[in-house]
Amino acid sequence: MKTKILIAIILASFIQPCFLNAQSNVSTNIGSQPIWGPVGYDHVENYYMPEIESYYNVTSKKYMYMINGKWITSTTLPSRYIKYDLYHGYKAVINGPNPYLHFNKHRVKYISYWNKRNQVPIRDSKETKYYINKDHPNNNEWKEDRSGKKGDIKVKNDN
Repeated sequence: MKTKILIAIILASFIQPCFLNAQSNVSTNIGSQPIWGPVGYDHVENYYMPEIESYYNVTSKKYMYMINGKWITSTTLPSRYIKYDLYHGYKAVINGPNPYLHFNKHRVKYISYWNKRNQVPIRDSKETKYYINKDHPNNNEWKEDRSGKKGDIKVKNDN
């Protein structure tokens, strides 16, 4: 009986660190998301924009859209979307690689989101966690806050 308990304790000591490590690998990428992206997501891989049937990959900072039946990847949207408002058009978060492979599913699922204007873009958020984004209007406040947290000693010079 003592041997079984000892084996169980030894196994538990190996399993627990693996479990804890798996839980700690959840990453955030708030600072990488574009300021036109919607608030409320700590991690985003892709956005799907139903009104223009296009995707945006946060990591590569590239758009994916279809032209003549082929998916194109580019740092800019094509000229036909020149009037599309990234700040107010609806964006669905799609996590996973190659979201365009599921385009028909996304097209059907998000068709009702055309002309929805209820998402607050990161640019307009007053939540300080979004200030980390270098393009956020309040990024300087985040930088100032960080300079104090890094243990920097500010010396007042009376000379």
